[in-house]
Amino acid sequence: MTLAAAPPPDAPRTDEDLLALVAEGNHDAFAVFYDRICGRVFGLIKRVLVDPAQSEEVTQDVFLEIWQTASRFDPTRGKAASWALTMAHRRAIDRVRSSQSSRDRDLTVGIRNFEGSVDDVAGTAEAQLEHRRVRAAMGQLTPYQREALELTYFEGLTNTEAAVRAGVPLGTMKTRLRDSLIALRKLVVNAA
Repeated sequence: MTLAAAPPPDAPRTDEDLLALVAEGNHDAFAVFYDRICGRVFGLIKRVLVDPAQSEEVTQDVFLEIWQTASRFDPTRGKAASWALTMAHRRAIDRVRSSQSSRDRDLTVGIRNFEGSVDDVAGTAEAQLEHRRVRAAMGQLTPYQREALELTYFEGLTNTEAAVRAGVPLGTMKTRLRDSLIALRKLVVNAA
């Protein structure tokens, strides 16, 4: 791309001239271009996105893209402002589509993972049967084994608290608890 003859330093530059300078890495030209078009870019994006925070983020992305791709601007194909506004509109639409896709995915996952209440008679009956087996097996344990299970599982005490309540050393309580779980498992399995 060839550059037009540079106007005198005090003459106002067109947006197209500014973009040509931005393509060469001129920070001052970018600042002037930004000041000229920022309001229109932000306004367009905000009309599409509505959310001010997202609009600011997309506006920042657009100006970063302008800085990085200014060399791709072709003044024979249109005005610099139109080029920047088209870029802004595309970015805003992409954000809307991305947000919609994310909501659709969340909804799909939510529907897939939703388990409605089901009248599960078989499951309830199985749970009741299992409770009966456990109760019957608990009755077959020694008093020490039953006490260890009741203190830790039914009353929710820690091993240390259960040992204090039972008046035995902590190691003894842990051994009783382990032995009672093994015995309970065997009794429940055999009852099934």
